[in-house]
Amino acid sequence: MPNFALPRTVRLTRTHKVSAALVATAGCAAALAFTAAPGNAATTTAADAPAVVKPVGANGLPLTAKDRADDGKQARAVASSVAGGLKVATAEKQDRAAEQPANRSIERKALVAPKAAPKAPKAPKATPKRYANNLDGWIRESLAIMKAKGIPGSYEGLHRNIMRESAGDPNAVNDWDINAINGVPSKGLLQVIQPTFDAYHVSGTPHKLTDPIANITAAANYAADRYGSIDNVNSAY
Repeated sequence: MPNFALPRTVRLTRTHKVSAALVATAGCAAALAFTAAPGNAATTTAADAPAVVKPVGANGLPLTAKDRADDGKQARAVASSVAGGLKVATAEKQDRAAEQPANRSIERKALVAPKAAPKAPKAPKATPKRYANNLDGWIRESLAIMKAKGIPGSYEGLHRNIMRESAGDPNAVNDWDINAINGVPSKGLLQVIQPTFDAYHVSGTPHKLTDPIANITAAANYAADRYGSIDNVNSAY
């Protein structure tokens, strides 16, 4: 008896076993049909036809209805699993395709987004102008107030009348004229009496007759009302 090398053991699944049994059964049926066929095919009767061979399982026994049903379920399960895998792969591919345009849109927006404009620096607080505490400073500060209040007058007109009336002394007092005799002496740079000062005092300046700024602005306000402007005054007023 010849020796044959046996192949290595291969683990067969139930599906493989069923397929092998079907192939073996079909081969046996073909062999039987061939040997049973008479020499003259025309004279063959129904009794001479080969018997129908039922499929058998891997154990050599005929397949039951339950076996065939189980094989059908396994085939359907495999087909369903494959179809499910294809659907999942297709859905993932569609999701990736939808994400790409969205990502590109976000990137373009990020590229073209305008930069925030830098904040404008805060405007520095206005510092009040400071004037020298002398005749020049008093006249200049008085002119600024007069301009804001609409009182006419010039540096020259104020300086000229101040030098004539008090020689630039803010505390000068006239104690000999009629006003002094009446008890209301003229005082300050422009020699103003108290009633006149009270009547023509400019708001925003100290309410003090001998204050340089208050004295100048009140006198200029009185001269504007009486003469049109302090510039028009050239003597005692």
